[in-house]
Amino acid sequence: MSERHEHHHEHGGHGHGGAAGLVTDPVCGMTFPPEKAAATVEHGGETVSFCSEGCRRKFEAEPERYLGGGPHAGHGHAAHAHPGHAHAAPSAAPSPATSWVCPMCPEVEEPAPGACPSCGMGLEPKTPAAPSARTEWTCPMHPEIVRDAPGSCPICGMALEPRTVAAEEPENPELADMTRRFWVSAALTVPLVVLAMGHGLPGVERIAAGRPGRWIELLLATPVVLWGGWPFFVRAWSSVRFKSLNMFTLIGLGTAVAYLYSLVATAAPGIFPASFRAADGTVGVYFEAAAVIVTLVLLGQVLELRARSRTGSALRALLGLAPAVARRIAADGSERDVPLAEVHPGDRLRVRPGEKVPVDGVVVEGRSAVDESMVSGEPIPVEKVPGERVVGGTVNGTGGFVMEAEKVGADTLLARIVARVAEAQRSRAPIQRLADRVAAWFVPTVVAVALVTLVVWAAFGPEPAWAFAVINAVAVLIIACPCALGLATPMSIMVAAGKGAGAGVLFRDAEAIERLRDVDTLVFDKTGTLTEGRPRLVAVEAAPGAGVGEDELLALAAGVEADSEHPLARAIVAGAATRGVASRPASGFENLAGRGARATIGGVTVAIGGPRLLEDLGATSPDELAGPIREWADAGRTVMSVVRDGTVIGAVSVEDEIRPESVEAVRRLHEMGVRVAMITGDAQSVADSVAKRIGIDEVAAQVLPADKAAAVQRFQAGGRKVAMVGDGVNDAPALAQADVGIAIGAGTDVAVESAGIVLVRDDPRDVVGAIGLSRASYRKMLQNLAWATGYNALAIPVAAGVLAPIGFVLPMSVGALVMSISTIVVALNAQLLRGLRLRPDEEPA
Repeated sequence: MSERHEHHHEHGGHGHGGAAGLVTDPVCGMTFPPEKAAATVEHGGETVSFCSEGCRRKFEAEPERYLGGGPHAGHGHAAHAHPGHAHAAPSAAPSPATSWVCPMCPEVEEPAPGACPSCGMGLEPKTPAAPSARTEWTCPMHPEIVRDAPGSCPICGMALEPRTVAAEEPENPELADMTRRFWVSAALTVPLVVLAMGHGLPGVERIAAGRPGRWIELLLATPVVLWGGWPFFVRAWSSVRFKSLNMFTLIGLGTAVAYLYSLVATAAPGIFPASFRAADGTVGVYFEAAAVIVTLVLLGQVLELRARSRTGSALRALLGLAPAVARRIAADGSERDVPLAEVHPGDRLRVRPGEKVPVDGVVVEGRSAVDESMVSGEPIPVEKVPGERVVGGTVNGTGGFVMEAEKVGADTLLARIVARVAEAQRSRAPIQRLADRVAAWFVPTVVAVALVTLVVWAAFGPEPAWAFAVINAVAVLIIACPCALGLATPMSIMVAAGKGAGAGVLFRDAEAIERLRDVDTLVFDKTGTLTEGRPRLVAVEAAPGAGVGEDELLALAAGVEADSEHPLARAIVAGAATRGVASRPASGFENLAGRGARATIGGVTVAIGGPRLLEDLGATSPDELAGPIREWADAGRTVMSVVRDGTVIGAVSVEDEIRPESVEAVRRLHEMGVRVAMITGDAQSVADSVAKRIGIDEVAAQVLPADKAAAVQRFQAGGRKVAMVGDGVNDAPALAQADVGIAIGAGTDVAVESAGIVLVRDDPRDVVGAIGLSRASYRKMLQNLAWATGYNALAIPVAAGVLAPIGFVLPMSVGALVMSISTIVVALNAQLLRGLRLRPDEEPA
């Protein structure tokens, strides 16, 4: 892709405010470099640029329509009001209610508030119908192109596709149009081919012979070429006009030459010199070749559009998890089903047995068990009681409950997952830059080869030399396929992102997909990734001679930790409550990041923490505690000492159980040739014990949260490619430092900005699946690029006639068939990623 198109699609003023120096046509919304403007007009002291004279004329006729907030308003008005764009128009204020309706009797509608005349219930303001969301259309090869309606890409000519994903597969007007044109063209092309090639067939030869047969061929070919192939000519002209030569430039040029040559040969054969005539003095016509080319390209477009539509099936399946309606409870206690679009934060919703949870929220009444396998991957339903959060799209069990909606619409987990994946599908992989550079030179090179072919055949070819020259030159134009080259990586990215979404692996962009394959070292944060993340108190040991018993020691520890939110602190407080030990009142709580905590209890300073705390305080554990501490450490438990007035009075141990999936994940990573490391704030002995049980290769222990990024840097020393796996919140600096950041178990926060990849489930095995998908998708990119370049490297010389000395000349119609097949092969090869199994227990696609 040429440099002039390497901009993100934005909208701004005319001549200023566009993306990276682009200007926006206020009539049609197209963006382009200022120097490429087809026309300009001075208006209001500013220069307004247009893509064509037609847009200029429309603007001059009604300038206020386009500058006053119309559909493509400029001068500060957003041509397309994308969310987040600086020039997005503000939302209109809600209009006052014009009528009042009864929630129980929908036929009742009154001009003023009051009581329903049928049932006596109070009337409610009529909710105006929500405006239908505008569908935007974009190009899969050039995501910077965004339009308000379907059409073709001005850069590559490909059909645009919806930018957003709907739960139901949307109508595809481009596919419907191409299908209709294909069947009509095929119906006319079949008799045309029979007529053109039917010499010797009884009943056909007499019709085909002489000028009457040619006029019949003209009548059959004309609607095929001019109507069936009209979209290709429009795209070819657009490519020339915007200096973005593409596949349709070649198709339009080749088909036009074949048709016009045959038209002149039919209407005025006498004007052709002898070099154009066959031995019998006739001038050959190629109506059937032109018609077959159009028909086959139409078939290729139909198959390609169908293949591309499959890339959104995974996201549509996710969106299909959300119910269509929710049962809303009104302020007076009445209930009714409302469309999901009418649910607002704060609404109280009833979820009945067997129903899907409509939106994200919190349970306020009742209890049930909810199947959250969509998010967690765990088949066992999770009990939900008042205060528990529920996720939209999950399935309620046999109980019922009332929930309060918190996140609706685009803010729900399900919607954010789909939005994130759709963004990744539209992004461009680094390897795409190579394809762009090749594509920028491809079409001009093909045209040059076609011209050389024309000249060489005309000068040295057999008689009729010029006829052969035209045939071979057109064959070169037709068989070349830059579309396959351009689709090689985007199709793989789209399928890989959709496949990952279905398995709970969310890629931020194409770069994350590509870079993950190079990772040779995977660094896990221990707590919550390799372990359950739900530590529990397992042992308490008072130091002999310290003057405290185990209960008093635990009461002091719980008193210090009562105000802490750290998981280990919560475990100690919960453990004390379970044992019936009341925590001692404390004041002056102080969190010692990465070391522990301290507070004042009964006028005495009490601290609790690990080895770093003891170093800071200059305290030493008594020998009597050495045995229990060593035993706990060997078992992989976290050990914390309790210090009163500088003296260690005892220790407690907390255990965070290792996930059973962790051992399997590390084993499979080793099989993939990936070295596994672990970062933890635990003591070295504890970290070594956990690492040994799981099979970890390297350990960085006693690492403060602020030092995790530096630890990742040490792993990167020596040229290693490192991926960091953490919880996506307190591991943010380390996730950003790594070559690839992976947030695991972030199902409630899929928009973690520091991570390139988010794993929705709390399962480290999904890391293995993500790496496998990355490697497989990169292989598909390379295969598609190799196919596209290899195909053209072989096909173009053959079409030019290099095999003519041995008697083989490629027919134009065969070239069209092979060209269409090349694009379809790329699309179908990418679709094979859908069958990849990311987890051993995953059902084959």
